Amino acid sequence: MGKQIHLEKIESLFEKSPVVDFKSIERIVGKTKKGSYAKLLVYNLLKKKKIKKIGKGFYTKHDEISLAVFSFKPAYLGLQSALSHHGIWEQETVPVIITIRKVRRGVRSLIGRNVMIRNIDQKYFFGFEHVIEGSFYLPYSDLEKTFIDMIVFNQKFDKETLKNIQKKINKLKLQNYLKKYPLKIRQRVIKLV
Repeated sequence: MGKQIHLEKIESLFEKSPVVDFKSIERIVGKTKKGSYAKLLVYNLLKKKKIKKIGKGFYTKHDEISLAVFSFKPAYLGLQSALSHHGIWEQETVPVIITIRKVRRGVRSLIGRNVMIRNIDQKYFFGFEHVIEGSFYLPYSDLEKTFIDMIVFNQKFDKETLKNIQKKINKLKLQNYLKKYPLKIRQRVIKLV
């Protein structure tokens, strides 16, 4: 297969998918002993600014930092990002990615912007849904899970934010979620609702 055909297929893949991983590119090109042709293609696309690196082995043609969540999957956008999404947090915030993967926590710079990475135990990986934001479906924690995560990660919020959460939160759903957490966390959450 010619190099031009490979390039067209890869560009088509970036049209269909907001985030593409290196393995998908290798599948199109065919795996060589060194994987050098796929690497060369990616290098050239990056150099021509047709794509951007959004995580280790993950690329996008879009200028949307929240897409980085897909390079840490299984993961979702949570904490202040989710509060903003739910219309409760008014302040500008960097995307907060919560993942079960064992990756370095903290702030990372991707495509010239910052994201915050947090780890969570697999047993607490629930309570999120893919919702449309702009042109993409992104995984955001629902309000109940966001509230619990805020407590678990010792995040502070002002009285106004807390009042807005209390008005909107589904207490039955919150109770069901809390069954999975230790008593100490349950007590801290209940005290604030």
